Amino acid sequence: MIVLTVLGGVLAGCGSPEATRARTAARPTPSEEPSATPTSPRAPESGPPVQAPGPGGLTPVFERRADGSAARNGAAAADKVVALTFDADMTADQGPRAAAGERFDNPALIASLRRLKVPSTVFMTGRWAQEYPAQARSIGTDPLFEIANHSFSHYAFSSPCYGLPTVEKEDMRGDVERAFTAIRETGARHVVPYFRFPGGCYDDASLKALAPTGVTAVQWDVVSGDAFATDADAVAEQVLAGVEPGSLVVMHCTRSAAPVTDEALRRIVPELRGRGYRFVKVSELMRD
Repeated sequence: MIVLTVLGGVLAGCGSPEATRARTAARPTPSEEPSATPTSPRAPESGPPVQAPGPGGLTPVFERRADGSAARNGAAAADKVVALTFDADMTADQGPRAAAGERFDNPALIASLRRLKVPSTVFMTGRWAQEYPAQARSIGTDPLFEIANHSFSHYAFSSPCYGLPTVEKEDMRGDVERAFTAIRETGARHVVPYFRFPGGCYDDASLKALAPTGVTAVQWDVVSGDAFATDADAVAEQVLAGVEPGSLVVMHCTRSAAPVTDEALRRIVPELRGRGYRFVKVSELMRD
């Protein structure tokens, strides 16, 4: 398996720090409707699944377990499904760089996902949604996709975390709620109550701080290595070597700092389909 070096900074979303793992079970589902309040987005049972609180009421964490199956109720390890997830990263202070022409979006990647008909989950920061509202709305109204929360500012929720600035504990809940508000204000409808910690960094204190929001935290087991990569084949080979039934793959939808993701995707998708894999969104993986 080719190992790619992942640099720190805004796309530091490829680590797997030590953290408390929450138990998983079904509970009433949050709403994906724009009118729902971000602090307690409850919905009918037909909505996206979430998981029960972890020990002590901590925010639950959904991930692929080491035993080879996804951490979901009744899942069969032999079910050849895989969830491709894309982090749309932008920090709160990168507006001047965007104004100067740096592109934190990747419309070609989204176009490839549509052309290849790959259901996907985009973990979007609120700042990204504000910078690219038309794209956020387009992604969030397309049934092929669902938008999940990746914080507002892409600051870390525990430290150290790849050199990212850190959100104060008392501000964590507000940061997540602010991101949901920014995403929904674009007109996005397919918004799911899932959250990805920037850098994947969390601890019990951050899980406790986010519990009132009703989100399920989503991790990953396959690191694409696309952050700052320049070799699309190396990215593709790393994903193809790591995927197993029920895998969650982390990639990025940020052209300036993950420039070869689209090219890598165009190799990854047909090869995995040739192996018999089916692509699903995180909500489908969690429900199976």
